Amino acid sequence: MNLDFSFTDLSGTFSVMDVLLSLLLAFACSLVVAWVYRATHQNVSYSQSYVQTLIILGMLIALIMLIVGSNIARAFALVGALSVVRFRNAIKETRDVGFIFLVMGIGMACGTRFYTLAVIATIFICAVIYMMYRFNFFALNVQRQVVKVQVPADGDDFTPRIDDILISSTDEYELISTESIRGGSLIEYSYTAKLQKGVKPNELINELRAVNVGQKATVLTGYDQTDM
Repeated sequence: MNLDFSFTDLSGTFSVMDVLLSLLLAFACSLVVAWVYRATHQNVSYSQSYVQTLIILGMLIALIMLIVGSNIARAFALVGALSVVRFRNAIKETRDVGFIFLVMGIGMACGTRFYTLAVIATIFICAVIYMMYRFNFFALNVQRQVVKVQVPADGDDFTPRIDDILISSTDEYELISTESIRGGSLIEYSYTAKLQKGVKPNELINELRAVNVGQKATVLTGYDQTDM
């Protein structure tokens, strides 16, 4: 007696071997993407959970495509089921969104049994990503700083003295925010600045603290590459 292990939908028939091959290939390709992400990640917001999710997502999309096939009724039912899911974790980098779409595309290719396309796309796109990382494409080699100065809210206007220090210590600066903190007892000024050659951040901090009545002064270097 022969047992029929085939699944039939509107797109045709696929066997258990097809299912295993789709899921295994989605796993392998997503694993490559995850390793490339880990190898090329530069900022401090690295998340092990996010990388593992990339692998899970690739396999999950492949499974969804196998289930849906060309059946429109199943597709709408799936959309309705997924609409109840709420994602509350914000993506910290736009680059991370690209990796999500990449594993989704790979999963779709595996789930629709375009195996060659999945492999070629994985190799080519990952190679492009690594090449951009290796040769530092589109980097802006201008290091800027964020300067934050806290001053008492009551009393003299400290901005002219802060401006004098920034004029003498930076090539350019710009006030980007003024914020009341500690229940209104202090005001925090935030500037973007480009320090002059030879000026060290700790020297600028000491000058600022000399005029802000000993309150906190902070210089964040390379803020474009750091999560704030």
